[in-house]
Amino acid sequence: MREINLREALGEAIAEEMERDPAVFIIGEDVGKMGGLMGEIGGLYDKYGAEKVRDTPLSEAAILGAAIGAAITGLRPIARMRFCDFMGIAWDEVLNQMTKMRYMFGGKIKVPLTMDALSGAGRRSAAQHSQSLEGMFMCIPGLKIVLPSNARDAKGLLKTAIRDDNPVLFLEHKRLMWGGPKSEVPDGEYTVPFGQAEIKREGSDVTVVATAYMVHRALDAAEKLQQEKDISLEIVDPRTIVPFDKETVLNSVKKTGRLVVFTEECATGSFAGQVAAIVADEGFDYLDAPIKRVNAPDTPVPYGIILEDFWMPDENQLIKAINEITS
Repeated sequence: MREINLREALGEAIAEEMERDPAVFIIGEDVGKMGGLMGEIGGLYDKYGAEKVRDTPLSEAAILGAAIGAAITGLRPIARMRFCDFMGIAWDEVLNQMTKMRYMFGGKIKVPLTMDALSGAGRRSAAQHSQSLEGMFMCIPGLKIVLPSNARDAKGLLKTAIRDDNPVLFLEHKRLMWGGPKSEVPDGEYTVPFGQAEIKREGSDVTVVATAYMVHRALDAAEKLQQEKDISLEIVDPRTIVPFDKETVLNSVKKTGRLVVFTEECATGSFAGQVAAIVADEGFDYLDAPIKRVNAPDTPVPYGIILEDFWMPDENQLIKAINEITS
């Protein structure tokens, strides 16, 4: 074991998968000599050259279109889309092409394609570079969606994504990529399976389902509530939202009787709303209080420092929601 950050973990996963499987290659903006936006894949261009580490023009549609063609003909591309905000430029490829092909061809082809993209606010990047759009992508059948909260999970999940025979969207929160917390990562080979949530903190009073950077804010709130009010939070990190491990969440709610879903998305059309609907539908008898959701407002992300900090869901909002259902 050693402690590394999420950015370093992703670089290790890509390097190891390229070494393991000759079919794996990278395509996208700034992946060549620059080595990624933060140098996270540095050295791979020097090792493999432009054939396997392919710089592209600033065109998400071209990146993803080329990656789809490569995937259905036997390669395993990692399409680096930079910011999830601009995946709309490749919307037809996402909505109508790569996610439909295997189904429409009766399973006769595979589409082993991993898209990774930066997500989330908190980096003063304004309205077009700060969104959390996982809820929008959830409505597309055939697309798996990953939201890691730490380096250990990120490395194992990315290796699983690259080996998957179906399209995967791998979202990396900016606050975890730039100076995020480190975590212990095994030295040897390992993967993290999709559809298997992890309980990051055991608790007995309230279940909190949190994703990505909000997992860390939930853990901070849990410590504060435990010390000040002796309220025990159970923090569940789904790790993948498609497929979603509803059994772990339902079992946790059965134990605690209360649920708060804590994500950075705008509330409308969110993953948080889907979790609330599942628990209301399949775990209503377990509930001793209304389900609460703590999300961002349904507005663009503001640029001003004070406004952006106010816009992002934080520990105080989570604590307020918990107090409302435990008092």
